[in-house]
Amino acid sequence: MPGIELIIRVLLTFLIMFIMVRIMGRKEISQMTFFNFVSAIAIGSIGANLAVNKQLNVGNGVLAIILWGSITLLSDLIVLNSKKARVVLEGEPKIVIKNGKMMEDVMRKTKLDIDSLNSLLRQKNIFSMSDVRYAILEVNGELSVVKQAESQFPTKKDFNMPIPNKMIPLPVSVISDGNVIKGNLKEYNLDENWLNTKLAENGIKSIKDIFYAEVQEDGSLYIDRKRGSYN
Repeated sequence: MPGIELIIRVLLTFLIMFIMVRIMGRKEISQMTFFNFVSAIAIGSIGANLAVNKQLNVGNGVLAIILWGSITLLSDLIVLNSKKARVVLEGEPKIVIKNGKMMEDVMRKTKLDIDSLNSLLRQKNIFSMSDVRYAILEVNGELSVVKQAESQFPTKKDFNMPIPNKMIPLPVSVISDGNVIKGNLKEYNLDENWLNTKLAENGIKSIKDIFYAEVQEDGSLYIDRKRGSYN
């Protein structure tokens, strides 16, 4: 490709992309839905081809960018004015923890596993599942959290109340999807006998009845049973 043609293609692509971005508006990555993200990648890919692929006619390349941008802009306008269209194109927030209990069916539908949920909670400076009253998975993949009343501010420190000694530095999961995480038990010098004893104290006969369990900092056990396993 001659140098002059390459320069013209690059400058034209930059101009078209700049205009489209200004028309379509700006969003932070964290605010983009999956549809917005895919559209941005597609437009960028077309733009890259227009700039360096001499087999792509310049007119067709420009038309493709304009059409894809227009479709994206049209979908955004539809989403702004129609609740039903918004649900179809972007999805809707899902409650993944309700009244302190994980909603297993919702987690399966949203492809959210326990490890990912714990990771999202840690990003909110929440290190124990028992501190959560409600958690909502937003359409952009972020997690909104309402803490349990006793975990909200003001804290014990604000009232100069004594803080109990911690048996372990951070809450740690020991059962996930009905399976014992032996490595975590060993990390804190615990074993399955200790775990079975704690479960028995809560009237639970089988580990398979537990969806999730974690040892709290004071040595107590937070338990979330599988749906249908309640007596």
